[in-house]
Amino acid sequence: MPAELALMLGLGAAMGFLGGLFGIGGGVIVIPLLVLGFGMEQPLAQGTALVMMVPNLLIAWLRYSQRYPVPAKTALQIGVLACATTWLMAHFATRLPAQWMGTVFSLFLLGLSVRMLTTSKAPLEGSSPKKQRDQRWMPLVGVIGGGSMGLLGVGGGLVATPIFNSWFGQRQTVSQSLSLALVAPSSIIALLTYSHAGRVDWAMGLPLAAGGLFTVSLGVTVAHRLPEQKMRTAFAWMVFCTATWMLAKPWLMH
Repeated sequence: MPAELALMLGLGAAMGFLGGLFGIGGGVIVIPLLVLGFGMEQPLAQGTALVMMVPNLLIAWLRYSQRYPVPAKTALQIGVLACATTWLMAHFATRLPAQWMGTVFSLFLLGLSVRMLTTSKAPLEGSSPKKQRDQRWMPLVGVIGGGSMGLLGVGGGLVATPIFNSWFGQRQTVSQSLSLALVAPSSIIALLTYSHAGRVDWAMGLPLAAGGLFTVSLGVTVAHRLPEQKMRTAFAWMVFCTATWMLAKPWLMH
């Protein structure tokens, strides 16, 4: 219907902007809306959201790579590990109910966001990042983010960005660039797996994807202009609100 199509296009545009701004796909917002507003089952909502997320993430990855380049070897290692883990976990996710895993994941995000909001100020843009851990271990973050992408269809960037930022001492925008090297290729693997299992509503997912194509670059441009500390705080609050929403969702559905 025209009204539903317009709604999907508008929602996709909003999620595209957020995807460019924070280096995420927007699925953490779209999935609950598809479940609550359109009566979709959780696995179908996750697969449908991936149709929107894949192009958003690919465009954001391209834009961030241009502005905040990361070592190609590190990006490749992160992406390969993320894709392999996503493929394994997505096969489980399409067969098993993941309500309790969603709760664990939400609590984990809640802890991350609280830690980000209570830690000291991040380094300013352009300053040398503080080396907190051996950078050679960064590719292992792909396993964590890929597991989240495969199991829940979302969350790779939400998990990986705070780890790159707080644990490895990378600037917020560089952390988001590294996260996109993780979630962009792994989202393709997740979409293919969910589609093969019949867990994708393409008629709804394609308008979401089309709407986001026009706003991702705008989100990246805004992210480039925001001060480092404001970006970090805004990202932390978004993670906090997302975790709170995911924990409250089962009660609202009930």
